[in-house]
Order: sequence, then structure tokens, then C-alpha cells
Amino acid sequence: MKGSADGGRIVLEHGDLTDKDEGGNESLSNGAEKPRRDLHDDAPQILHLRRTDVHTIQTRQNDPGWRESYARWRQSFSQRFAKWDIAPDLAKDIGSARWLRGLGTLIALSVLALLCWPDFAPVEAAPAMRIDERARDEFRSQMIMPLALGADSGRHMGATRFVSPLNDAPERPSLEFVATLARGDSFARMLQRAGIGREESAHLANMIDKAMPLSEIEPGTQVDIVLGRRPAKDAPRPVDSLSFRARFDLKLAVERRDGRLQLAPHHIRVDDTPLRIRGTVGSSLYRSARAAGAPPRAIQQYLRQLGTELNVQRDIKSSDEFDLMLDYKRAATGEVEPGDLLYASVIRNGKPVKQMMRWGKDDRFFEASGVGAQQNGLMAPVPGRITSNYGMRRHPILGYKRMHAGMDFKATYGQPIYAASDGKVVYAGRHGGHGNYVKLNHGNGLATGYAHMSKIAVRSGSYVKRGQVIGYVGSTGLSTGPHLHYEMYRNGQTINPASVKFVTRAQLAGSELSAFRAELANLQSIPAGAALASLPPDTTMQGGPEREIDRVEQPKKID
Repeated sequence: MKGSADGGRIVLEHGDLTDKDEGGNESLSNGAEKPRRDLHDDAPQILHLRRTDVHTIQTRQNDPGWRESYARWRQSFSQRFAKWDIAPDLAKDIGSARWLRGLGTLIALSVLALLCWPDFAPVEAAPAMRIDERARDEFRSQMIMPLALGADSGRHMGATRFVSPLNDAPERPSLEFVATLARGDSFARMLQRAGIGREESAHLANMIDKAMPLSEIEPGTQVDIVLGRRPAKDAPRPVDSLSFRARFDLKLAVERRDGRLQLAPHHIRVDDTPLRIRGTVGSSLYRSARAAGAPPRAIQQYLRQLGTELNVQRDIKSSDEFDLMLDYKRAATGEVEPGDLLYASVIRNGKPVKQMMRWGKDDRFFEASGVGAQQNGLMAPVPGRITSNYGMRRHPILGYKRMHAGMDFKATYGQPIYAASDGKVVYAGRHGGHGNYVKLNHGNGLATGYAHMSKIAVRSGSYVKRGQVIGYVGSTGLSTGPHLHYEMYRNGQTINPASVKFVTRAQLAGSELSAFRAELANLQSIPAGAALASLPPDTTMQGGPEREIDRVEQPKKID
């Protein structure tokens, strides 16, 4: 077939592009009937066709169908994918690049499998019937629950013709609760607040006052009260029983017998053997004493008392032993009550370096020699180091030189400030650049001042003892940071605090000295840990509840 382009037409010189219809007539592919020609006419014939006719002819001849196209694409992709070789045999050529490529494929497929891992969750079965909130509450109201869980089950059934209304709702036959004596409250007023009548409250207070003064009952004491059935609808409930721990060694109980209230005191056996604690100082005296079982308050008293005689940081070595005793009470019912420090000692190489014991009405410590205690020098108001001495200096805030009429001690905010010696508080309050300020008069024309406090702990006109807390470190007034400004006065004029030393002596003689030595020998004979020995139980005291139901039912507390 030959063809040529003639402008917008194409000339074909072949007759093969024909189709036959049902009648055997030939026609062109575009549907036009082909002119008939003689079989002996071999001369070529020229057909003039448009470009659209040629495109239709070529499309019909070149369209292989979507199945053949997909087969060719799949074969081509399979050949390319085979060349990548991403799934080789991992048993061959171990360590080669081909083997590592196969290992990467295995890891990728494993990660994909883990990501597609199904979630194991319980399969909820369809209930036999639909249960909504209303139906669930209905079931709950009809089930039985133990008392320990509240016993809030039960259902109020509708009234029937057999139900007759009550004139009065029945009350519980008794009420049990716990009342607490608040600070500043009286015992009778506490009973009235608990629901006891005024006359009966006054009667109970008078009964207890005969056994012990009501003023000695500590605030916070809890009183167990049981009220009985009221005699009339508008009458208060009577007291059936009342009991509380009046003192560490005394329990008072009031019970109604034959219609009358009777007081029954129960004296509790108490062991008052002092608690003695000994141990090696080590790297930290405080931590070693705490590890040995000493209460924090007793350790603070021990360190404070030794600080009046020794330099705790310099004079006590890590190889020394500490020896302290404190007042200690143990009740037969199991309670303990640690008290104040009684004895303080430091032992070196088996011999005491310093021994001190509390003695007398003023609770002062005396040397173990018995001839009196001597305290040289002022007690440091805070344990920090001195950062600025007495004299002229440039003021850190005002910027010019002026007299620094005291000593500055480095201390942290809120640290306790102690009185340097016994004295009277002559001023406590705001004092210009001093901020919160306390001034103590120690007699003989000597006085001390403490400035820049964050909080004052004493009142003007009160008396303080050596080592008593009078305030807390702060930064009030003209101050650049938390510290203590400490001043000393002689006849109203400031002097250098480092130039003055107080000497306190307390002399014992005669029978008082003999009693002091006897008490000291008695304390030193107590072995360490003797106060921790177990005590036999007190059979006169009632034990705890025996039934489980009694353990569950706890009386209600009333503040």
C-alpha cells in the first residue's frame, strides 16, 4: 500500500483497506461503499481519505485489548522485580551484600507483621436482656451487702392496706461518738456541744473535777460518749457512759448504774525509767544520735547544752562517744512519752570529757563535779560565722562610711535566734533600719540587741533564759539579705560584742550537793536501752474488740 499527503487529504493506492458487508460488497473502513471494479482491471486505484479516517483505521489495527496490555505490564514488572533480588536465600553467601539485602527484607517484613498484630481484648457477650441504669439500680437495691461496705442496700416497698402509719418515727436506742476538747474550750461546753443537756454536763464536769483539775486536761483530748434513749420527745438524751484518757497515768470512766452516774478512775501503771542512749560520734553527731534512736528534740537540747561549754565543731572528735539521758515514760497500755534532756556527756578514751546534769527548780544544768557549773562567754545567738565585725565600714545600701555598731552573723532565712544569756525583754517590735528588733537587758548595765528578724517570738516585758528562742533570722529593715545583726550595750552605749564575756556560776552545797551527787550516781547506773524493755500488759484495762463486727463499727467523731 502506498500513500501520499495532499493538503488535508491522504491518497491511498491500495485496495486492501476494505471490509465486506453481509451481501459481499466491499466497503471502506469508515463505512463508505467501495466502487466496484473489474477483476481484470489491475490498474491501481487511488482513494482519497481524510486524516480522521486514517486514525480510525490505525486504532483498530493497533489496539491489542486491556488483557494483553496487563499481561505485558505484569511480565515487564516481574522481570524488573526479579533483577532487584530482595528475597535471596539467607543460608547462602552469609555476610555478602546480597545476604544483607535479604536480611533487611526479613526485618522489614517482621516489623510490618508486628504493626499489624491484633489487639487481645475481651470479647463482650451480649447480655440476655438489656440492662440500663434504672435496671441496674433496681438490682442493686435488692441485693445484700456486708456492713463493712456501708450496707446501703434495701428497698422501700409501697404501702399496702396492712400498713398503718406511726405517730412518731422510732429512734436508735443509743448513740456512740467521740468528742474532742478544743483549745480554749471548757469541758462542760464540749459536752453540751455533743448533745448532752446543760444540767447533766455541769454534773459530769463537777464529778471529773473532783478526780483531777479540769485545767490539767490537755487540748485535743478525745472523749468517748454513749448516749441512751431519751425519756421524752423534747428531752435530751441521757449519758449512758463516758470515758477518756485524763492523764498519761489515769483514765476516767463514767457509767450509769441504777439510774445514777458513777465515776470509776483507772490508774495506769507507768514506768519512768530514763532512756539512756550512747554511741560513737562519727562524721555527724546529730545523724549518729538519730540512728541510735534519740528523739530530735532531745538531740537539739544535747547540742545546745554542750555548746555552752564546748565548741561542738572543734572540741568533739569523730572517735568520741556521746552519752545522753532523757525523761521517758511508758504506760502499760503501750503508749510512750519522751521528755526533756536529763544528762549530757562526752566520753573520750573511756573517760568523760564533759558531764552535765539537770537539777533544781529552774531546770539548770550543773557540772558533774557537784561544786557548781561555770559557763564562760556569751552564747552565740546563731551558729553561723561572723561576716562583718564591729567598727567603721562602708554601708552596703547607703554607700558611705559609717559606724557598724555590732556584728553580723551569716544565717539562713527562718533560722532560730537564741538569747545570749538570761535577761528581760525591754523592746520587741519594729525599730527603724533594724527592722524587727529585740533588745534584752541582762543586768549590771549590759544589754544585747538582735536585728533584721523575720519573726519575733517574745513579748516586751517577758523574761528569757540563756538559749531560749527569741526570734527567727530574716532581712527586714536596711538589709541586703538574710543575716543577724547582733549588738551589745554597756550603760546604753554600743560596744564591741567580742570584748565582753559573761560568767555564770551556780554553787551547790550541803544537803543539796549530796542529793545532787546521789541522783547523778543513780542516772549513771542505768544501762543504755533499759527503758526499752517490754512491760507486762495491764490486765485491768480492757482490750480491743474481739468480733469483726465490733472492729467495723467505729463511733462518729465530733469536733
